[in-house]
Amino acid sequence: MVFTAEQARHRAGRTRRIRFNAFAMNCVAHQSPGLWRHPEDQSSRYTDLRYWTELAKLLERGRFDGLFLADVLGTYDVYGGNHDAALRQGAQVPVSDPLLLASAMAAVTEHLGFGITAGTAFEHPYPFARRLSTLDHLTNGRIGWNVVTGYLPSAARNMGEDDQLQHDDRYDHADEYLEVLYKLWETSWEDDAVVRDRTTGVYTDPAKVHPIEHEGKHFTVPGIHISEPSPQRTPVIFQAGASPRGVRFAAENAEAIFVGAPTKAILKDTVARIRNELTKVGRDPYSARIYTLLTIITDRTPELAQAKLEDYRSYASSEGALVFTSGWMGIDLSGYRADEPIGNVESNAIQSAVASFRQADEKGGEWTVGDIAEWAGIGGLGPIVVGSGAEVADELQEWVSETDVDGFNLAYAVTPGTFEDIVEHVIPELTKRGAYQDDYDEGTLRNKLFGRGDRLPLEHRGRSFDRIRTAG
Repeated sequence: MVFTAEQARHRAGRTRRIRFNAFAMNCVAHQSPGLWRHPEDQSSRYTDLRYWTELAKLLERGRFDGLFLADVLGTYDVYGGNHDAALRQGAQVPVSDPLLLASAMAAVTEHLGFGITAGTAFEHPYPFARRLSTLDHLTNGRIGWNVVTGYLPSAARNMGEDDQLQHDDRYDHADEYLEVLYKLWETSWEDDAVVRDRTTGVYTDPAKVHPIEHEGKHFTVPGIHISEPSPQRTPVIFQAGASPRGVRFAAENAEAIFVGAPTKAILKDTVARIRNELTKVGRDPYSARIYTLLTIITDRTPELAQAKLEDYRSYASSEGALVFTSGWMGIDLSGYRADEPIGNVESNAIQSAVASFRQADEKGGEWTVGDIAEWAGIGGLGPIVVGSGAEVADELQEWVSETDVDGFNLAYAVTPGTFEDIVEHVIPELTKRGAYQDDYDEGTLRNKLFGRGDRLPLEHRGRSFDRIRTAG
């Protein structure tokens, strides 16, 4: 068996290395509604390209694996039955396209990866394949794609549909979407198709470029990929589904999986379920990096860190938090009293959010609307870790040790301040302990994450279509 570098560290009994992604969005405040009002927050500069290039350079200085950019194509209009509260609070609206940021940030960095969110519901895979190939070329192989199937009804309505497909149906549609992309990226062009022969005048050998001839339930794509193979061919596949159907989809496709859990006990079960599902589909249980959502508030001393948290809480918006959670859970929380329990709800949005809140009270109690508003006011649905750099490092190592998670998808309270604090106080402490990379590996994002080269591994679903074409 071939072991990854991280697995070799485990077998040798060495300290487990913690991985960081920064979690942001091309909008105001992202996961911390109301914090855009804080005097130190610069998220309202999201339309300024220099804001993004400065952030990218900061994260690379901190040796983050990447910047993970979320996205939505609709408004959070479940709360109150309209989008007024979302607009009032700046709750992920206004929002701009994340894909257009990557090439500029890549131009000022050498190693930082970029995980770009894009949905499978409303764009045909053929032009999307070219867009991702272009970004993989321009970033020299540092692009990842966060596959989302969509959950906001407003997005579906604005694309001419009555609502999103039912939860599991969205994944069935996404399965074929990925099949088309894998065929385009992995099978259409042979490695040596581009010859650039100045003597014969042949740029590309036509015999080595193949139509994919895809005919499916949702898509018909007969022709070739119109982009030459990029450094990774297929970008690193990110995915964040945590429902049973979402976990199966992630196990078949994802190389980086984002989860969220309010407690270590819930996270441990989630990670174990994902690793087990990876094994079921014939992949190594550690063939995907698992990152959990978390927010760090830190400073030179515990007292300063706690004071900083209280300061941030004074700006947090309860209404904004309920706007987000209403959209995530598919429940209009405006109709509930603050002391009213959520109860058992069937949701066509993010089923895992409902399930997590039901399990979060370790004493067996059920969360109320007020509890959710307070919890989600800073950093969304993930927990908050507060303390000095050493205290935060202790806590992060406990999370990794107890849950088997690989790292953390770090939300911010204020930006770039939250990330600046992590780079200044937490990363040096983790590095000193041997629990954080002291330098980047060379190569593409995929190689930096796994140390096994630039291409999808042979056992991955995406390579199966390449093997079928070759055999044919």
